[in-house]
Amino acid sequence: MTDGPTTDRSADLESRIAELEQRSWRTSMDQGRSGIETAFWATVHTVFPQEARKHLKVAGREQLMAARVYLDKWIERLDEQEANEEASASREKIDVE
Repeated sequence: MTDGPTTDRSADLESRIAELEQRSWRTSMDQGRSGIETAFWATVHTVFPQEARKHLKVAGREQLMAARVYLDKWIERLDEQEANEEASASREKIDVE
């Protein structure tokens, strides 16, 4: 018998065990994730193939960039309102009798 297939299988199993240990709940908690978040990501990795996860990640990034544009515009409007209020406050009308 040769050591080739057995060694390859052992290395594969050790690699899979190491990956599972990295995804354990304890590791997730140490990284600041909740149990619910860990369960969510485990489900995502189980249900969605790698290519689908890639598209979801890109879509999520696009949504965040859209939110950034919206927030920047909102901040700009608030700054304009504040500037207009300051300008109108400095031009106080005084009635002379």
